[in-house]
Amino acid sequence: MNDKLKLYGFNNLTKSLSFNIYDICYTKTPREQHDYIKYIDGQYNSERLTAILQKLTEMIGATVLNISKQDYEPQGASVTFLIAEESMLKNRSGETVVAHLDKSHVTVHTYPEYHPETSIATFRVDIDVSTCGEITPLSTLDFLLGSFDSDIITLDYRVRGFTRDLSGQKLFIDHKIASIQDYIDEKILEKYDAVDVNVYQSNIFHTKMLIRDIQLQNYLFNTDVHEIPAKTKFEITTSLRKEMLEIFSGMNIY
Repeated sequence: MNDKLKLYGFNNLTKSLSFNIYDICYTKTPREQHDYIKYIDGQYNSERLTAILQKLTEMIGATVLNISKQDYEPQGASVTFLIAEESMLKNRSGETVVAHLDKSHVTVHTYPEYHPETSIATFRVDIDVSTCGEITPLSTLDFLLGSFDSDIITLDYRVRGFTRDLSGQKLFIDHKIASIQDYIDEKILEKYDAVDVNVYQSNIFHTKMLIRDIQLQNYLFNTDVHEIPAKTKFEITTSLRKEMLEIFSGMNIY
């Protein structure tokens, strides 16, 4: 109990951003499946995910208090950061600095899925950023979107609790927001079809994004798209698009 941290100027608003992405691939042959696992191990291992979260915590002005990370067999990983404001560190004399706790935690988990009959491999990444205070995790969206190969993106943002201004008036949100899309760079948005479902009276914001153009070469492993017959290319592209549409819609369409 001697390691308790002192607080001041506490803002009771909790801001939670859930960032859910899907990376779709075509893996029909055993070789392609092997290359897919190799790709996942390189792209979504705990070391790379930890580096991404390290950068994210720097962007929101937080200090990492604790890191927990784990890789899984045959692929996938989880990373959890306990974070707090920079002023929570001890000074050079070893004295505890009075701190304002305005951050909470950042987590990332990966979920691989493969179905041999469809030859489609779907890799899901969930990132959750929770902060308490004035800074919103929405400021990290462009960085997160640029860190992953995302075909479908689901974003949830919610502000909970309340704080007070100097006159004692309760504030249930301390910043203006009409849509999560307002916090995403226009060049990124141009690549996706985006839909909002917001519940403004509850400070709940939801955005879904679906990649517009499928560049088939990006979904193949060690296969030159120009060597594939036109009919086969059409069938593969159709399969990929069907998978994406069902995930985006949240229902079985085909």
